[in-house]
Amino acid sequence: MDDYPLLNLFWTMLWFFLWVMWFFLLFKVITDIFRDHSLHGWGKAGWLILVLLVPFIGVFIYVVARGRSMHERDAKQIKENEAAFRSYVQRAAGSGGGGGGSADELSKLSALKDKGDITQEEFDRAKARILA
Repeated sequence: MDDYPLLNLFWTMLWFFLWVMWFFLLFKVITDIFRDHSLHGWGKAGWLILVLLVPFIGVFIYVVARGRSMHERDAKQIKENEAAFRSYVQRAAGSGGGGGGSADELSKLSALKDKGDITQEEFDRAKARILA
């Protein structure tokens, strides 16, 4: 460890961090190229060739030219994912849309049985139908 000073370790870690961030930016740009629905085949191919053949210049040109729309596509994707997640949670919880979940139906059924509106046999059949 004596032949590798602390400052060299710092510079190595800095370059490693920048290298990782570069690949993150490169992959972000490539996924944005394929996610953009306003670009068609030749436009996507052109940007991809530019980014892959001259990566540093190509990525920086892409970020300057399409950075704002890149952010808008990210925001739209986040909103779509959030809406899909909320819809899934509502469906899974049984509160989406119509008549409530099976827990609500069972509690209503139990209340009907307690009031005497339905018999134990009717309660068991309806309970089996709800749980099935």
